[in-house]
Amino acid sequence: MKILKRLLKVSLITIILLLTIYSGIIVYAKITPKLEIKSANSISLYDKNENLFFQGSGNKEWVSLKKISKNLINATIATEDKNFYKHNGFDYLRILKAGYTNVVNREKLQGASTITQQYAKNLFLDFDKTWQRKLKEMWYTVELETHYNKEEILEGYLNTINYGHGMYGIENASKFYFDKSAQDLTLAEATMLAGIPKSPANYSPLVNFKTAKERQLKILETMVKQDIITEEEKDTAYNQKLNLVGKNNLEKPNTQMYFHDAVLKELETIDNIPKSYTETNGLKIYTTLDQDAQTNLETNIKELMPNDNNEIQAASTMIKPKTGEVVALVGGRNYNISEFNRAISAKRQVGSTMKPFLYYAALENNFTSSTSFTSEQTTFTFSNNTTYSPKNYNDKYGNKPISMAAAIAYSENVYAVKTHMFLGSSALINVAKRTGITTKFDNVASLPLGTKEINMLEFSGAYCTFANEGYKVKPHFIRRIEDSKGNILYQYKQQNTKVLDSSLTFILNNMLTGTYDPDFIDYNYPTAISLASKLTHKYSLKSGTTDTDNWYMGYNKDILVSTWVGYDNNKTLLSSDYKYGQNIWYKTIENYENGKEDSWYETPSNITGVLVDPISGRPATEQSEKKKLMYFIKGTEPKDTDTVFDEKLENTHPT
Repeated sequence: MKILKRLLKVSLITIILLLTIYSGIIVYAKITPKLEIKSANSISLYDKNENLFFQGSGNKEWVSLKKISKNLINATIATEDKNFYKHNGFDYLRILKAGYTNVVNREKLQGASTITQQYAKNLFLDFDKTWQRKLKEMWYTVELETHYNKEEILEGYLNTINYGHGMYGIENASKFYFDKSAQDLTLAEATMLAGIPKSPANYSPLVNFKTAKERQLKILETMVKQDIITEEEKDTAYNQKLNLVGKNNLEKPNTQMYFHDAVLKELETIDNIPKSYTETNGLKIYTTLDQDAQTNLETNIKELMPNDNNEIQAASTMIKPKTGEVVALVGGRNYNISEFNRAISAKRQVGSTMKPFLYYAALENNFTSSTSFTSEQTTFTFSNNTTYSPKNYNDKYGNKPISMAAAIAYSENVYAVKTHMFLGSSALINVAKRTGITTKFDNVASLPLGTKEINMLEFSGAYCTFANEGYKVKPHFIRRIEDSKGNILYQYKQQNTKVLDSSLTFILNNMLTGTYDPDFIDYNYPTAISLASKLTHKYSLKSGTTDTDNWYMGYNKDILVSTWVGYDNNKTLLSSDYKYGQNIWYKTIENYENGKEDSWYETPSNITGVLVDPISGRPATEQSEKKKLMYFIKGTEPKDTDTVFDEKLENTHPT
């Protein structure tokens, strides 16, 4: 009996204590400033000319609750939070029931978040599953219930919830899926839309119509159980044919949202922006976007990629090498279909676009444009008796010494591996790290052939170091950030760091023009020779090809354009697929440079130009069939007596 009395006493004290704490929280919430829900998480994005191109917390249009169909409101409350008008933000019985179900089944089968809690979550930019994050969500729930009535909370929720395909807010979703205002939604349309937010990727009728219909039926049955509609109304709504105009919308590329997402991802990395601004006050973000360049890039991808193959994907970036400003970015062919941003989130094998890092390392180690290895089938034998036999594309070999310039033009694999073995793997890795590549490289013979997977934005930033004459820049999307009152919260500070020799980058950049130069036509063709008659400006260009990935990296002083084409599931590319990346690259960079003078590099004072035979690298004579001006550090000009470097390689046995 004493134990029972003691338990009752402890329970009573605990209840009183909890009620006191809760009352204190409510009082504190009432005296704190009112949360401005219409500006919460509100972001305005401006392009490089400070023209607004995006506004809102994902949604573009806020509509009042009076202009939202009762069908949609009833369907949402029925399925998401049937006690919405009865609780104070937390449905305690639902929490206990969900907790019991999840414990019994030892997995999370049920959730218990109310509409207010979900809306509080939508006020954040991120969805971290930390305890700190959860506590903030609970506090926002209390604040919302304290300062706003149920209608205001419901209105905010319906204007910010994600309905899939980049559509935030019920008005945007209604127009996207059904080409009508939210106030005109039928019961059938409303119950279809109400089912999407639970899992937009699974319940969008444009992604999986069968699953979406199953979800719709479940919502209709729930509404019958709650006496909101009749059985007859349920059957009529379920059997009503839906006119999903969103199918047409999916065909319209919406790739600027990839740039938008890249901006928000960068925003998360800026530590000196107080969370209070992003969560409650709203931000004005002035970006690096060049809308003309973005439109140019989007148009080329849309027009040049195949209409009969929606699986194959493309990604591209355009960066100003001097500043690192990303002026355009596309992370996929259609944001409405796939929001995955391949330009900033994917890692892919880069193929032969890795070779310029090797050849810069070679130039640092006293190689020149004329340094020669023999182009022939070669097997490398290592100390553990393993062997490696790289092959050139199409098994084409000159069976004679060729210059580094020729090896770049043909993208010779054997020459690259010989150079890599001669220098040691640390040389290439060192250059890659200096230019900003953070990927960990393996010490393997195939490293210069691009077998490692690298992210496009990071890789493009490293290439900017070549384009910027040895100065490393940071690719970025944000110039400055202001609060809603115009106070500057963040200003990007330009920091160019000298990591490579400008004279050597000049030599490398000139060698990279050989990829489309007819002077190199011999036993093989330069890799981009088909562009020779199409390019009206001078560019450094390198392609990279694997079974699953195709890259083009090209630049001058003014702009660097990178393109990638491939399949998300690593499906093997068809021979006809390799043309897409090249066409996107050259049309994009040519359109960007149209009407401008060549933005090429001035010859450094310690560099001299010499006429040589471009294939052998030997000094040109009157008898030479081909003569090309190639560049050298003064004192390193080629001589007829120069050694072919094969003679210095150990553990290398021609087959």
